[in-house]
Amino acid sequence: MRRARAWLFGVLTAPRRALRHIPVIRRVGFHAQRLSEGLDLHFFRTLVISLTGIVVVATVAVTALEPEKRSLSGLVDSAYWAVTTVIGSGDASYVTSGGGYIIGWLLAFFGVAIVAALTAAIVGFVIEFLLKEGQGMGASGYRDHIVVCGWNGTARELIEELKSDEFDAKVVVLHDTERSPAGPGCYFVRGDATSADDLERAGVPEAAAAIICPSDSSNEADMRSILTVLAIETMAPQVRTVVEVNNPKHVEHVRRAKADEILVTSRLASRLLARTALYPGIAALVTDIVSGGEGSELYRVRLPDDYVDLTLDDLATRLRGEHNATLLAVARGDHTLVNPPTDFRLARGDTAVVVAETLGDLHPMRPDEALDLDG
Repeated sequence: MRRARAWLFGVLTAPRRALRHIPVIRRVGFHAQRLSEGLDLHFFRTLVISLTGIVVVATVAVTALEPEKRSLSGLVDSAYWAVTTVIGSGDASYVTSGGGYIIGWLLAFFGVAIVAALTAAIVGFVIEFLLKEGQGMGASGYRDHIVVCGWNGTARELIEELKSDEFDAKVVVLHDTERSPAGPGCYFVRGDATSADDLERAGVPEAAAAIICPSDSSNEADMRSILTVLAIETMAPQVRTVVEVNNPKHVEHVRRAKADEILVTSRLASRLLARTALYPGIAALVTDIVSGGEGSELYRVRLPDDYVDLTLDDLATRLRGEHNATLLAVARGDHTLVNPPTDFRLARGDTAVVVAETLGDLHPMRPDEALDLDG
C-alpha cells in the first residue's frame, strides 16, 4: 500500500517537477520571487478582506431588497451575481429595485478599480521581466549548461566553437557590462564572477562546466580568475572549472584553487609556433583538429561495453573500421595515455580521444561525466 501511494504521488507530481525545470518558467519564478520581496502584503491582504466583505454585504442587501430573491437559492444567486459584477460580467437585469441598482453600480465601480489595479500589476511585472532580462539582471534557469565567466578574445572564439560543436550545449555569459558581448544564442547575466549571488543567477550550481577567462593580460586579471575559481568551488565543487591563465607563474596558484583544467594561452601558442618552425604544417594540422566546422575534429568519447579488454591495436582498428575515427589517446581517470605500453588492455570506464569528422554512433563525453571519471 505504501509503495502504491509513493508511485501515485510520483505520477501526480511529475508534471509539476518537469515544469520547474523549464528555463523560462524558472526565470519567471526568479523575477516573481524578487518582486514579491518588495510587495506590501498588508495592502493586498486588506484589499482581499475588503473585497470579500463588500461582496458579502452586497449579497445580503440584494437578497433583502429584492422580494423574489428572499430564499436560500436566491441568496446563492445573489452571491454569484455580486462576484460576477465585481469582475465586470454581472447581469444588470438581475436587480429591479432602486436599492439594487445602487448596489450594482457600487460593485461595478469597485470592480473597475480592482481590475485596473490587477492589470497594472501584471503589466508592471511583464515590463520588469523584459527590462531586467534585456539588461542581464535575470537568471538563466538552465541545467547542465556551460558558464563563461569574464570576456576576452578567447571567450569570443570559444563561444563560436561551442555553437558549432555537436555537443550542442547551452551557454551563459557572466560579465560585468551593460550589454551582452556574445550576441544572440547565449544567455547573458550581468554581474561579478566572484559574487555568489551573480554565480547563482548564472546557474553555476547546476552547470556542467565553467570557463574562466581573464578580462585582460594583467596579473590582476589572473588573481581575479583565482577568486572566481574559489567562489565556484565553494558553491558547486561538482562543476568542472576550466581556467585560462595569462602568466605561467600563476598556474600553481590556480591549481591550488582546485581548478580542473588550466590553459596558459601564451605558452601553448609559443610551443606550437616552435613546432611549426621545425616541422612545417603542424600549426595548420592542430588548428584543423581542435576547431569546429568542416574537417576532422577532436573528441573525447565513451566506448561501448564490448570494447572492454581490447588491446590498443584492436581498439584503433575497431574505431577506424566501425566509426571512421582515428585514435589519439586513451583516458583513464585523470590520466591521459598517449602512448600506452604494449600490454595495455582497455578497462571499463576508459574513454578515448579521437579525431573524426563526425561522431556517428559514438557519444561525446559531457563535462560533468568527465569530472566524475577524473575525480
